[in-house]
Amino acid sequence: MSTAAWWSEAFSADYVDLYPHRDLASARVEAQFLISAGLHGRVLDLCCGWGRHLIAFDELSREQGLDIEVAGVDYSADLLRRLRALPEGSRVALRTVNGDARRAPFRDGAFDGIVSLFSSFGYFGDEGDADLLSGLARMLAPSGAAFLDVMNPHVVRTGLVPESANSVGDARLVERRSLSGPFVRKDVELWRAGVHVRTWHEEVRMYEFAELEALSAAVGLAIDAKWGAFDGSSLEPTSPRQLLRLRHVATDSAIVHASSVRSSESWPSTGDGGGSKISAAADPAGATASRASLSSGIDLPTG
Repeated sequence: MSTAAWWSEAFSADYVDLYPHRDLASARVEAQFLISAGLHGRVLDLCCGWGRHLIAFDELSREQGLDIEVAGVDYSADLLRRLRALPEGSRVALRTVNGDARRAPFRDGAFDGIVSLFSSFGYFGDEGDADLLSGLARMLAPSGAAFLDVMNPHVVRTGLVPESANSVGDARLVERRSLSGPFVRKDVELWRAGVHVRTWHEEVRMYEFAELEALSAAVGLAIDAKWGAFDGSSLEPTSPRQLLRLRHVATDSAIVHASSVRSSESWPSTGDGGGSKISAAADPAGATASRASLSSGIDLPTG
């Protein structure tokens, strides 16, 4: 049995086809809400997957004349290759890094906005999740805003479907779900034409709102807005999601730092696919990147 982390094996090349409802159309709705809630400027998507939100942010920014320019990081080289193969992905694929989101290789204060969507916060266990949030706080500009989209534990516990089966083309997915303390686990079997192809599992840590408040405070962030869904509804015990906006706790030194850093930075044009190409080869120890930079303010390390 493999001892690799579940997220290093679950998101393979066929993930996009097996879950077609996680699509660009839904990403555009979610991205539009985040823009209305204050997301702007340089935006990083942690655990960006095949980049559907990157594409949505980029398209909405150009359609609406906004200033959003995106970057992403994801561990799955398969999903990032999928992004590069999409016609809509060519503009944003050059600004993606293949690596561990807990060690995203960007400068302090590099981003005006950072998002962690579709329950991607909760993958790494308590210590790893705290590391991810600490890195998020480090990369977020002093005046920036971060958004966490996580499960509502109460809704998961009361509405858990123990087993389901679904067919997509010639594929059949059998999914079995279970709870263990604060974790929800899904064991998945993939069958094609009656032949078993592979088995994998997903296991995500669920966080209560009070826990998220405490984790945020520990890295100098505060939750200043919360919703129960991407329709802007209030967060209630029965809300499908916990959607939170986080900001730095303001200090005089942070304001001075923001002014000095932001005034000296630039971002390359994205026209005609501009920007520095970043390698998408897998690197379990961190992010794989050549000596390149996304901008003078967002450097990628050599090693």
